[in-house]
Amino acid sequence: MHMRLFDTAQQEVVPFAPGRDVTLYSCGITPYDAAHLGHAFVFLTFDLLQRRLLDAGYRPKLVRNITDVDDDILRRARELGVHYLDLAAEEMARFDSQVAALGLLSVASEPRATSAIPEILSLVGALFEGGHAYESGGAVYFDVSTFARYGQLSHLPRPEMLRLAAERGGNPDDPNKRDPLDFVLWQPSASDEPSWQSRWGPGRPGWHIECSALAMRELGATVDLHGGGTDLIFPHHECEAAQSESVTGKVFSRHWLHAGMVGLDGTKMSKSLGNLVFVGDLLKEWEPQVIRLALLAHHYRTDWDWHSSELERAAARLERWRAAGAGDGGAEQVRARLDDDLDAPGALAVLDEAAARGTGVSSGAALLGISLF
Repeated sequence: MHMRLFDTAQQEVVPFAPGRDVTLYSCGITPYDAAHLGHAFVFLTFDLLQRRLLDAGYRPKLVRNITDVDDDILRRARELGVHYLDLAAEEMARFDSQVAALGLLSVASEPRATSAIPEILSLVGALFEGGHAYESGGAVYFDVSTFARYGQLSHLPRPEMLRLAAERGGNPDDPNKRDPLDFVLWQPSASDEPSWQSRWGPGRPGWHIECSALAMRELGATVDLHGGGTDLIFPHHECEAAQSESVTGKVFSRHWLHAGMVGLDGTKMSKSLGNLVFVGDLLKEWEPQVIRLALLAHHYRTDWDWHSSELERAAARLERWRAAGAGDGGAEQVRARLDDDLDAPGALAVLDEAAARGTGVSSGAALLGISLF
């Protein structure tokens, strides 16, 4: 396999040449509401990579975390009047059934943030002792001035970092911070929030430290590839890399992969805007293979707008492929397209051409996770 993937940190397509055992970490969902197409697009990207690695004889170990304690899930549980872990369990059961329906392969593990409190406290302690963190106002913050490479992933100017931090829960106006870009590692819990004992008093972890602790516990100090949606590049992944590398002195991720955003009517789908298309709703009306094909029609790095006509086109494509019957038509070309920065739309075009010639494409479709029979 001679795969090339776009690396967010290097900002170019570069060779991805891991050893036979490949460690992959994908940021998962915060289970406080139903999974939408934006989630599905990200997880399908990692599924496609996992399938290609398996096909080429590699042994990928994909970890996808569950953020079962953070501001969003606690706020939603409060609104519903339920325990936050009960809400998480309900939403995860729904999520698991939906990703299984879409044909996503099982991941090696789905660790929960609440399972890693000892590891989180150990990391925060190491950062504190190493001079990378400070206590202020009852919370512990990471001091970005102590990490010279802060910005190595996002390459953003400071004003843009501040804007995104404000937009994505970074709270740059927090008066307890030395620098508005400093971020929370540990924070006091509100009276109705879960709390764990620590040397800084009872509290709960910040968002970023959860993924560092889980990734390192499950996969080691350095992973081969880490990623998620592009909305996680800053601040989440930037902060993950900074705090992890400050503790270990090692590269946190050799390769960063990020999938584009799915929009509706020109605006990114988000729970805050309420402009979501839910996977569960589509599964009530469409065959899962059709939904998967509709998503594969877009390159993982592109931002794109969802339209219901996507499903009609995908259904017609699936019927053409099925009519062509079983066969290996285009399979090697599909592999070549996937090795070229996971070019799923190019792979679909290869199979379209083979099917139009009357050649069976079941083997090539299987490489994309599409079962024709």
